[in-house]
Amino acid sequence: MFAPLQNDCFLRALMRQPTDHTPVWLMRQAGRYLPEYNATRARAGSFMGLATNPDFATEVTLQPLQRYALDAAILFSDILTVPDAMGLGLSFAAGEGPRFATPVRDEQAVAKLAVPDMAKLQYVFDAVASIRRALNGRVPLIGFSGSPWTLACYMVEGSGSDDYRLVKTMLYQRPDLMHRILQVNADAVAAYLNAQIEAGAQAVMIFDSWGGVLADGAFQKFSLAYTQRVLQQLKKAHAGQHIPRIVFTKGGGLWLEAIAALDTDAVGVDWTVNLGQARARVGERVALQGNLDPAVLFASPEQIRAEVARTLESFGPSLNADGSHAGHVFNLGHGISQFTPPDRVSVLVDAVHEYSRGMRAR
Repeated sequence: MFAPLQNDCFLRALMRQPTDHTPVWLMRQAGRYLPEYNATRARAGSFMGLATNPDFATEVTLQPLQRYALDAAILFSDILTVPDAMGLGLSFAAGEGPRFATPVRDEQAVAKLAVPDMAKLQYVFDAVASIRRALNGRVPLIGFSGSPWTLACYMVEGSGSDDYRLVKTMLYQRPDLMHRILQVNADAVAAYLNAQIEAGAQAVMIFDSWGGVLADGAFQKFSLAYTQRVLQQLKKAHAGQHIPRIVFTKGGGLWLEAIAALDTDAVGVDWTVNLGQARARVGERVALQGNLDPAVLFASPEQIRAEVARTLESFGPSLNADGSHAGHVFNLGHGISQFTPPDRVSVLVDAVHEYSRGMRAR
């Protein structure tokens, strides 16, 4: 159905197999920093017009690969498609972030929640299949979802938040309601990611973007446990190929060992984590993904190359002391800024490839 994969470096790194260079892709690599993305979005009329049209989604997913020698593509979509399919009424006002028309804030609203019919998300699965065909085997395609906790934050708050007051109030005052939301979310996310895998996603990533706002103890009960519930239901293979899974918790460095103990192949880390120390902490359980500060891309080319070298040296050699392979996927510690000069991304990607090849030749 799909062309054979020509560059499997990203998948090999996730499975801690030998690679001739450190693969690199960027969170939010298809986005507003690219003029061609903005032109396509203008044609689509809105963000949702872009995300819900498989042709537009395919076009913008491939745009960064036409500019840069990236080692993976990631589906262009939004983490809030799942609660939107639950009937919460997702919208994106100009100049604002996402907003739900009907937030989930009381027993009645929680009682109505259910895993949505995946047919409501068919546009996402059509986009996955379309992108796989358009890639023609060039690089792997990553599917993704928000974590159950991160989705719950938006569902209860109704939009983004500075203090998470409403969702944390529910967590502490009515933990029964919060657990019910998270159970539904976890089962919905698992079904959603499995459908992406069936449509052609070759790896999947769970974005626990707001896990780091939780207190120790609350993180384990309300975020980690439900991410594990998702992972337990995910397909580990499809069409004879292993499907690696990545978990990224922004602000999760404190709980790195616990995250690595999940049923996952790789753990993404933000820029506050020292990669060498992270590698020592997780041992040989998982590969690591990360973790350059996105703000580095506003610096000069020379400074970008120096920070790339520092990050790669921090992770260290690709071989462990016992001769086994340690997996590292280079990425930013969070999504790329919309204000990033596109030429700086070329410097980054080329520097990762060149420097990592040099490290392997030592």
